[in-house]
Amino acid sequence: MTFRQFAFNNVLRNKRLYAAYFLSSLFTVMVFFTFAMFKFHPVFNSGIKENALYGMNIAGGIIFVFSFFFVLYSMSAFLQSRKKEFGLLMMQGMSSGQIRLMVFMENMLIGFFATISGIALGLVFAKAILLLAENVLIISEQLNFYMPLKAMGLTFAAFMLLFLFISFFVSFVLRTSKLIELIKGDKKEKGEPKTSRVLSFIAALLLAVGYATSLYAKGVQIPFVMLPVIIVVTIGTYFLFSQLSVYIIRRLKRNKQVFWRKTNMILFSDLSFRMKDNARSFFLVAMISTVAFSAIGSLYGIHSYLTKALDEAHPYTFSYQPYEEKPGNVKKVQLIEKTLQQQGIQADKEAVEEHYYPVGKRDALILSAAKYNRLAGMLGKKPVDLHGEEALVGRQSIANIMEDTFSDTLMKTAIKLADGREIKAKQEFNAEAYPNLAAYYVVSDSVYKQLPKPKSVQHMYYWQAENTPHDKLVKAGEALNSKFEPGTFFASDYIKYETEKAYGPILFIGLFIGVVFFVSAGSFLYFRLYSDLDEDKQKFRAIAKMGLAASEMKRVVSRQTAILFFAPLVVALIHGAVALTALSRMFNYNLVQESALVLGSFLVIQVVYFAVVRFLYIRQIQRVIS
Repeated sequence: MTFRQFAFNNVLRNKRLYAAYFLSSLFTVMVFFTFAMFKFHPVFNSGIKENALYGMNIAGGIIFVFSFFFVLYSMSAFLQSRKKEFGLLMMQGMSSGQIRLMVFMENMLIGFFATISGIALGLVFAKAILLLAENVLIISEQLNFYMPLKAMGLTFAAFMLLFLFISFFVSFVLRTSKLIELIKGDKKEKGEPKTSRVLSFIAALLLAVGYATSLYAKGVQIPFVMLPVIIVVTIGTYFLFSQLSVYIIRRLKRNKQVFWRKTNMILFSDLSFRMKDNARSFFLVAMISTVAFSAIGSLYGIHSYLTKALDEAHPYTFSYQPYEEKPGNVKKVQLIEKTLQQQGIQADKEAVEEHYYPVGKRDALILSAAKYNRLAGMLGKKPVDLHGEEALVGRQSIANIMEDTFSDTLMKTAIKLADGREIKAKQEFNAEAYPNLAAYYVVSDSVYKQLPKPKSVQHMYYWQAENTPHDKLVKAGEALNSKFEPGTFFASDYIKYETEKAYGPILFIGLFIGVVFFVSAGSFLYFRLYSDLDEDKQKFRAIAKMGLAASEMKRVVSRQTAILFFAPLVVALIHGAVALTALSRMFNYNLVQESALVLGSFLVIQVVYFAVVRFLYIRQIQRVIS
């Protein structure tokens, strides 16, 4: 058997431990290849969607840099678990140079097949990914499948260089190990993990301060406190896993009611050691997962925020708001109606004469209930029911987002009638039927007739189309938009279309990067868990001889695995929830539904992943003790 064959067989014998490393590398290569495939696609090279192409180039760079550190960390951690194996090989006569050569060849072998497999898998799903991008990026051209030879060459060259550099680096690091250290491997005598009460308290304090600051700040304060909060929470998270978690486990072990209950003795026997040994891994997983949760949650939340704001600001299919009375306004209205007729769009029209009255330092709009209800009928919204001398203050949710307090002024200010009498609004309501960024009055028809001469009058025009294809509305909006002064004509479907076109690449890229981070975090957990498998086999084989039942073994392994698997995930979920709450306070917009959907989706994926890993892990131990 040649040396190359020995290295190849060594990889096959350790395929269980290499699985997470190989699959994660494969997935990372596939994602990088996807971005390279977009980069060289003929549609993008023809000058279309330059911002999307630029963003994908940046994302590809981020993924490549992250891949470097991910592969380096995974490989280094994997070699730590093989120290005893290297020591035995040296005792058999293998030189340190041959061990370094063996590690170099193994890593290059894994890297080569991961790169080839990642490119192949990317080609398999290329058509589906291109179709997905075509819809998310919202481009008129079709992203047809093509043979991405340049993308394949770039991906292969980039990742082979990455694996080559890491292989040299890891091989160099192995020089510093002595034979006696390798033989002992991870069997060195371990004392009880030491923890500091002070550092444990500091961990809890830092996290509490970080959370409190994030949740207390609001509006423009949040960007200023963001960096200090990130630093404080990062330090607190590290001490949480390296100090506070171990301290809590030690306290539980001293509690006889807990420690002596059923199989808890086995559960807690080496849990503190594992938490201490895996502190850095858990810290990395928690922070990487937090980045993934926060990035995807923020992008999805901002998308929801923009959609909500557009719906409220422009609820009608078409609206013309000249704001100034000019002779040409009538011709503009006729132009809109002519274009709609040419496009075959049937729409209900409503013209509104707005009357403004001075209230404090601003002018306030006063609408009659009849006008408001006609508009509400066009949108299918709830009408208002006002009689006698009744009045309401209408306010849209978008005003809450913008922190406009004009509604408070209107509630405190009385409406003056022509005969000198005054009436006050009885309450606020969500004015969904009439778009106005500022709050305004809606009064009964009898009150409206008694108002004095308004300070100013404006004419607004609204059209609401029903059962009309989206593409036709977008086309009509695009045709009309260029013929009006900015800020006077609005076509809601066209505005949403343009917004989605601009936001689509950001959402697409952020989703990809977030998924890469999340998969990598899961791979870290898988790797750290399986690196202790041999030790667990010996432990449970010895305990099984003392009478431990198979069902009890499953329960102990499930609990211990769940703690190690979900501890960093739960911390990341809490971090993500606080971050998204701070984001909602910055925009003064409720993101509970969006946050729950994003965080819940990741949690479900991780639970499924855990169930698979747990099944495979228990099966490995059962083979030893049965």
